[in-house]
Amino acid sequence: MSERVVEKEVTGVPVSSRAAVIQMLAERFERLPELDRKIFNYGPLYLGANGALSGLIANSLYRRALNVTQGRFTSSLPMAVLPFLTTVAMYNVAVSKPLLAGDLNCPTCVLIRGALVGAVGAGIYPILLALPVNGGLATRYNTAPMPEKGNILRFWMNITQPVLRKMGFVIVLQVLFSTYLSSRHFNTYLKMLQLSTPDSDVLME
Repeated sequence: MSERVVEKEVTGVPVSSRAAVIQMLAERFERLPELDRKIFNYGPLYLGANGALSGLIANSLYRRALNVTQGRFTSSLPMAVLPFLTTVAMYNVAVSKPLLAGDLNCPTCVLIRGALVGAVGAGIYPILLALPVNGGLATRYNTAPMPEKGNILRFWMNITQPVLRKMGFVIVLQVLFSTYLSSRHFNTYLKMLQLSTPDSDVLME
């Protein structure tokens, strides 16, 4: 929704500011069916849980590739917690909050944002995070022969490529789920707009 709002009555209050638009959408959100509100509120948590699962899978693959057996808990904890928190935060910033603020009206944009959050936050980020975590453990416990200075980049690329191939299916699933979730959230946003009456509507660009 554009910040340029036509002044009309919404629940008896003239809407002439962005704050009033946000308040109006919040009131309509509370009038939605409970199922819609639960999906909107808890959907990002499920996506974050998928990100945590991706982190654990990537962590396991790197541990096997580097023959790391030590520090199982110390490596698994950040690989679950950080992707979870990052994915939830990214989704809320990119999709949920803009919808509740009336700043995101393009359905294609919503789907693209959701897909990117799934691909990056719940897919690629856990893989990139697992690399230094397990690389540090491999170096500390000397579980895999470390390369010479001139071959460091090639060494880590050779380690990462098989992990990326195995994680490809997981990333696709994350993208599909996050795209579906963002489409449900946009439908919820449309339901909020439909709760308005013809003479208390807010016109959008």
